[in-house]
Amino acid sequence: MCGIVGLFLKDPALEPQLGALLTDMLITMTDRGPDSAGIAIYGRPTDGQAKLTVQSADPARDFATLADDLGRAVGATITAEIKDTHIVLDLPAPALDAARAALRTLRPDARVMSAGEGIEIYKEVGLPRDVAARFDLARMTGTHGIGHTRMATESAVTTMGAHPFSTGPDQCLVHNGSLSNHNSVRRTLRAAGMTFETENDTEVAAAFISHKLHEGSALGAAMEATLTDLDGFFTFVVGTKNGFGVVRDPIACKPAVMAETDQYVAFGSEYRAMVGLPGIETARVWEPEPATVYFWER
Repeated sequence: MCGIVGLFLKDPALEPQLGALLTDMLITMTDRGPDSAGIAIYGRPTDGQAKLTVQSADPARDFATLADDLGRAVGATITAEIKDTHIVLDLPAPALDAARAALRTLRPDARVMSAGEGIEIYKEVGLPRDVAARFDLARMTGTHGIGHTRMATESAVTTMGAHPFSTGPDQCLVHNGSLSNHNSVRRTLRAAGMTFETENDTEVAAAFISHKLHEGSALGAAMEATLTDLDGFFTFVVGTKNGFGVVRDPIACKPAVMAETDQYVAFGSEYRAMVGLPGIETARVWEPEPATVYFWER
């Protein structure tokens, strides 16, 4: 049992409140997942620039000169903002792949949480309230985001096992449920060139959608493919640079509620996750249908 939240803002006036709104939603889902928590925030991209969000168990060692070291390695100017165990590196977009490769050599113990033009992912072990406070999530701004509170059932409680999982540029996924064929799908995706950091089934789902998008599928088609190629019980919420989507398996035993107003579209594992949103009392509220894809993009 895990908790999922998501918020896609239609009204730019709400963008300064995105972090605060998502934080409240995430904390409300604490009893569905007290082991770890994570959140993906999408900001408005800066032309020609990209972001690399990196986590370290020893940030004092790994982050002190990281921006300068990476900058010299790739021949670019890189700036950095440290947030607890994470660092957000801002760099020219053409240098992003080279920086990821150099990071593996320069800081072999550090782990990439996300990469892209707008995405930042923060996740750690602990209660959602504590994780949110460590990264000051409530002060973050952006256009949309998704979050997850985890109750581990099949694997250890670790930072790398926390959601969201990001397996492509500006892409991420959170999941409530379990997949029974993730080992075979992982083998297929590895043969196609995808790489994996964990043995978590959710990372397989994220990689599956990333691979479909890389092959040229639209977001809706990539999500529809999960219904035929992934076995198990699942509710997925997917984030991309331009929006987010929701899909439930054909049995749909994992809870899910959505709400929409002129200002936003929201998702929660339970309705109570959304009770603090502005105008929720007049929102259109519904339960997503089984085996049906919903997505919003700008």
